[in-house]
Amino acid sequence: MFWQLIYNTFLLPATRLGFHFAGCCNQKVREGLAGRRQVFEKLTHQLHSARKLEKTAWFHFASVGEFEQVKPLIEAIYADTRIVLTFFSPSVAPNVYAYPHVDAAVYLPFDTRRNAKRLINLIAPTCLIFSRYDIWPNLVWRAAETDIPVIVVAGTVQVDSKRLGGIARSFFKRVHPYITLHCAISDADAARFQHLGAPAHRVAVTGDPRYEQVYRRATDVGPTAEFFPGHKTLKQLILIAGSTYTADERVLLKTLQILRQDAREQIPQLILVPHEPTPERITEIRTKLEQQNWRYRCFSELKTDVNLAGIDVLIVDTVGILAKLYRLADIAFVGGSFHGSVHNVMEPAAMGIPVLFGPTIRNASEALLLQERNAAKVVHTPEQMAEALTEWLADETTRTTAGHIGKQVVVENLGAVARTLDYLQEYF
Repeated sequence: MFWQLIYNTFLLPATRLGFHFAGCCNQKVREGLAGRRQVFEKLTHQLHSARKLEKTAWFHFASVGEFEQVKPLIEAIYADTRIVLTFFSPSVAPNVYAYPHVDAAVYLPFDTRRNAKRLINLIAPTCLIFSRYDIWPNLVWRAAETDIPVIVVAGTVQVDSKRLGGIARSFFKRVHPYITLHCAISDADAARFQHLGAPAHRVAVTGDPRYEQVYRRATDVGPTAEFFPGHKTLKQLILIAGSTYTADERVLLKTLQILRQDAREQIPQLILVPHEPTPERITEIRTKLEQQNWRYRCFSELKTDVNLAGIDVLIVDTVGILAKLYRLADIAFVGGSFHGSVHNVMEPAAMGIPVLFGPTIRNASEALLLQERNAAKVVHTPEQMAEALTEWLADETTRTTAGHIGKQVVVENLGAVARTLDYLQEYF
């Protein structure tokens, strides 16, 4: 009761106030606040026209990566289970709204006791499922009060998570015991959940379902010609930089400058895929390339007869094709790793492509695993990236071997969907 009082009286109001202040200068926060307006009216309308089924699974996730982790589970139970999705970040909203295997989907309103009660009464879930780590206390407490099973899937707690220390740990030790089951992605994560108060019999190691999602997408990629005019005219060696931010691009372009200044023969052709290709970001990238005298084209400008051999950088200003593009790469750089947290490193690995990323990878256990198995390299500076690129570009055998190892890592980790579903069946 003490921590519930502290959370609802002090922590939650402070969080809400912080979001409203942040919305004054952050477009994404403003989008999230706008998306939460009239959320209960939107949900009521969607549920009214939703399929009438005996079972309802409510999945909650923070953003794109966490959504990818639960997709295989959703699709496995969709036929006879009504699916309700809630999410936190505006980044995932377009993906959710376009997703075919869903009956209702809305932003998660702020985690007040009143909102938690209204959501549970309205959705009437058979089970509430959190993806990865975006766990909201009032939802957990209210679900426990009403005997609704609460399950964490693809569960992880980073080794340096602030939840594990001091006051935060004391707080979460009043949350995790109310969770019915923690499906952790590794033994280490399972141990950390127990450190946060989860009883041992409520923790199981099931693996990461996203491996299946990524592997399936890699094996289902269609012919390149269907979406990429002129791809056959690309140069022999291709570096694809996926889901990049300004900080990532700064390192990338400096790396290419180093390769150019050293007059090295093997300078890869760069396919640059920004995380959010807004007009402002594309203009920013074009300006930098022009300042540094790099020849470039934008993907949206390509025609069927285009010749790309004479350009240095192709800017992908179209969304939804990164996974398909990776099949063209000789080496991949995954963005976010110089910005805040690395993005999806599984996609290039599943294609058999060796991977580079920056230093911030603690959010992705798979990135650490690829590094340990020599399928990926961490680089901290443009000089290190230039050295890593030179090594892989100059030695096809080493490059190919690293790619094969990365694909094997993905294959070895398949099976998490079946293991997780085995546990979920008890609650459906």
